[in-house]
Formats: sequence, structure tokens, C-alpha cells
Amino acid sequence: MRVLLTGATGFVGRAVLGRLAASDDLEPVAAIRGHALPDCPSRVTTVRTAGLSADTDWSQALDQVEVVIHGAARVHVMNDTESDPLEAFRKVNVEGTLSLARQAASLGVRRFVFISSIKVNGEGTPLNQPYFADATPAPGDPYGISKMEAEQGLREIAGVSGMEVVIIRPVLVYGPGVRANFLNMMRWLDKGIPLPFGAIHNRRSLVALENLSDLIVTCIRHPAAANQTFLVSDGEDLSTTQLLTRMAQALGKPARLLPVPSVLLERGAQLLGKQALSQRLCGSLQVDISKTRELLGWVPPVSVDEALASAANYYKERQR
Repeated sequence: MRVLLTGATGFVGRAVLGRLAASDDLEPVAAIRGHALPDCPSRVTTVRTAGLSADTDWSQALDQVEVVIHGAARVHVMNDTESDPLEAFRKVNVEGTLSLARQAASLGVRRFVFISSIKVNGEGTPLNQPYFADATPAPGDPYGISKMEAEQGLREIAGVSGMEVVIIRPVLVYGPGVRANFLNMMRWLDKGIPLPFGAIHNRRSLVALENLSDLIVTCIRHPAAANQTFLVSDGEDLSTTQLLTRMAQALGKPARLLPVPSVLLERGAQLLGKQALSQRLCGSLQVDISKTRELLGWVPPVSVDEALASAANYYKERQR
């Protein structure tokens, strides 16, 4: 089976490409833009494209392809400098995605697996009231809106073309090579910096890179995945305090966590204009993956502690 992967140079894309290359019955094709793919497995065919836009010609990349895994996107950024962020996201995440999907359908692609985002559901949940895959979307920012609109357009294309569409909405992804806030937390713990996060009683769903990659590859073949939307996580929700404690254990370091009440942290974040960061550290965001488990018979292959150990080992070897 010939499989096209977009976004192959990204954090998730590199892991998925490795999984595809390790499967003897798959012929992976990686769409890349402008530069070579580092450490590209020998079984992977690379095809250069002009990026993800409404005008991109995908005919060469889609040649004889049966399944597309679409991970390329304009990603969420904390401090967007675009004058109209929603329009910037729409050009890539909506117009670019739907152009690729239409071309794929016209060339006989059987299934289109779309890597969306939990931001389609919203920005956070009340404690122990998780998001469900088939709940009404409620995106709260331009990135989430663009992903929702892309999902809607893909379903319309599936309805008129017969191409199967699978939508996967990951929560925060972590693993070897993770960056941004997750990497910062590992650095703080590694340096023994006291952190005011010892009394946070939220719950957040996370997904290990290996677990997400496993589900994506599962959705290539599984007949029950056709035209479905799935949420994905490790199946164990953690508070920020628990996450930092277990991350420190993975690093072999003590967790120096001060029991500052979360209400004080939230007020301080408001004064500093850091409400979004406060939501990530103190707020809850939980997902229910029962549909994913039951419909696909899927079980996360890696535990939280195993995944944290992999991320910590990579950090110690390469990022310290």
C-alpha cells in the first residue's frame, strides 16, 4: 500500500514516517518542501512540493497513492504577528488542506487521515468533564477555527467523492525531541529550580508520540475508522503537580515543588498578561477516548512513565 505523508519533517511527522518505513507492506512517500529530509529511512520516497496552499499541484506526490496522512499545517503559535491570524490559518489549514483532499479524491485515493487538534473541541474542560469525539465543536482561537473548518470541508468532500476521511484530534503531544513548554519544564527540573506548582489539582490529558503514531498507522487500515472522528490520549490524566513529579523521576532528579495555591498563580498570571500559560498549567483539559478504544480495539501501547522516560533520555543525551 502506497501512503503519502505530509508534514514529514515535523515532530509528529518524523515519528509517523519511521513507523511507516518499518512496515514491510507499506510504501511511504514523504512530501517535503525546499530541503532534504534528515535521517530519511531508505524505503521512503521523497517528493518535493511547493508547500500547502490552494495552488499546490499534488499530482506527482499522489501518484498511485492509496492513503494520505495529512499532518502539514500552519501550527498554533503563542504570539502571532499576523495582522489577521484567522485568514493566515485559513489559507494553509483550510484552503491548502481541501485542495489536497480534492486532488486526492480525483486521483482515486481511498482514505484521507487528517491530523486535526483538540482545539476544535475547545480550550479546556471543567474537572472530570472530558471532551467527547462527537460533541459539538467549540474552538476558541483562530487555529482551532481553521482546523474545524478543514474538518467540515473534508466531510463534504467525502460525501460527494466516496473517499473515506478519518479525523484524529490529539491533545498535547510529548516524547523524544519535544520542545516548547514541555522542554522548558524538563530543563527547570534538571537544574533543580524550585517551582511553585506543588498544589495544582487540575487534570490534563496528554498523548505520547509513540501512542499517537500507533493510532495514526492503525487508522490507515482499520475498516471501522472510515469517516470517523477520534480523540487520542495516553488514557491517564495527570495534574500539573503529578506530571512534574513523574517527569523528575524520569530525569533522576528531585522535584522541588512549592505548594502555592493555584488561585494565586492564576491571579499572578492575569497581572502579567499570561492567562494562556496559566490555563495550561492550572486549568483542566481532559478527553474521553472510549470511542477510540471500542471502535478500533485500540489500546495505548506505551504508558505515561515509559513515554516520560523516553523523552527524558533523549533530553539527557542531546538537549542538555
